Amino acid sequence: MKEARFPVRMSNLLLLLAISGAVIAAFRYLVIDITTLFDGSGLGQMWGYFTEFLRPDLSPAHLKSLTRAALETLAMSAVGTLLAAGLAATLALPAAGHFGRIPAQLARWLFNLLRAIPELVWAALVVLAAGLGPNAGTLALALHTTGVLGRLFTEALENSPVAAAEAIRCNGGGRTAAFLYGTLPTLWPQWLAYTLYRWENNIRVSSVLGFVGAGGLGQMLYIHLSLFQQAQASTVILTIILLVLAVDSFSLWVRHRYLTAS
Repeated sequence: MKEARFPVRMSNLLLLLAISGAVIAAFRYLVIDITTLFDGSGLGQMWGYFTEFLRPDLSPAHLKSLTRAALETLAMSAVGTLLAAGLAATLALPAAGHFGRIPAQLARWLFNLLRAIPELVWAALVVLAAGLGPNAGTLALALHTTGVLGRLFTEALENSPVAAAEAIRCNGGGRTAAFLYGTLPTLWPQWLAYTLYRWENNIRVSSVLGFVGAGGLGQMLYIHLSLFQQAQASTVILTIILLVLAVDSFSLWVRHRYLTAS
């Protein structure tokens, strides 16, 4: 048997050369010298900085502050996700075309706007209006998550089966009854799965929003890193990891308990 030969296309070769040239030009433009990372002083500094993180601060006072900040982060993510799920479910109906073409375009435009701006930018904007603290982080998560969940909820609603809802309407039921008893029972497991997934993501994001003053573990991490307090920062990072694992485990349990059964 003859071995299969894959001809080298000139377009692919030119694309590879263009990408390589762009990478080299970027390094030259930014004046990045990678060799400094691997010399004796650079490796020594990185090792010394890393070893300081291996001695986390477990003092009672610091752990007490961490507990309060972890609860704040958990509350920010949960409330922000809950608000977003409610707004997204409400706006998904007009976005799916249930109230005409113009409301559908307006709702989709709103979802695109909210989703296009990252959570960190929303937090920076909300902090200017609402001040520092967890309120700004909660609103930032709610705004961006509304755009994401709104898009997902709308697509799920558009792809949901219509046979049950049409049967209810043919038997004299109204549009509200058709949606509540015909569409929603088959739709809510998918909506719940999307909401749980976004809650897991918002836990991670809320740990970063503190860098712009939105409170929680992220603000503690920013303060300790700014002061070069690696021991305290290490404990904050470990707390973030444990919190994310706990929320992921809880979300997995909910999905197996309710979504699999349905």
